[in-house]
Amino acid sequence: MKTRCIISFILIFFTGITAYAGTEKTIDNLKSAFKGESTASAKYAAFAEQARKEGFIPIAVMFGATSKAEAVHALNHKAVIEKLGGKVDQFTPQFIVKTTKENLEEAIKGENYEMTTMYPGFIQTAKDENANDAVKSFRWAMETEKKHFQIYTNALNALTRNDVKSLPKVYWVCPKCGNTYDQAKPEDKCAFCYTSRDKFIKFDK
Repeated sequence: MKTRCIISFILIFFTGITAYAGTEKTIDNLKSAFKGESTASAKYAAFAEQARKEGFIPIAVMFGATSKAEAVHALNHKAVIEKLGGKVDQFTPQFIVKTTKENLEEAIKGENYEMTTMYPGFIQTAKDENANDAVKSFRWAMETEKKHFQIYTNALNALTRNDVKSLPKVYWVCPKCGNTYDQAKPEDKCAFCYTSRDKFIKFDK
């Protein structure tokens, strides 16, 4: 134990890395989450264009908003990775764009996995490794994915009923945590990170 402490001190003194030791699993999870959120952001932006081509403007606006939210999550994960002494590798997102109905089904499947399996596991590991910043970043993403899951489910149901016009016309995204609102006037402060509403990013066209 004494030897391990000395080694950790040497790493901290000579590299400036104050949190890397003991958080290796969390850093790996953050990298995985960063890649997933970056891919989701690019994919949802492409899904928005497909929905627009098919004439489903409300769904295009929706995907535009969720694409931004996923980008916020990716940047948050990246910041924590670097704070813990890790490095983000460059990559090219890989995905396939199908019909809007199929795209919604894929989005629902992805959000369900993240909110029920991936992020709960990542959060527990981060807690075990005392990586509090990672816990916060993972939790913000997970709680947002729960909302995206419902938003996508509502959109798919409306599309199935041939009632896309009934979907929300306005969405808001918190620039700090990615929290997404599908209403004309959201609450005064973000429910997740308490960012003021006047800083929210609006999507309506």
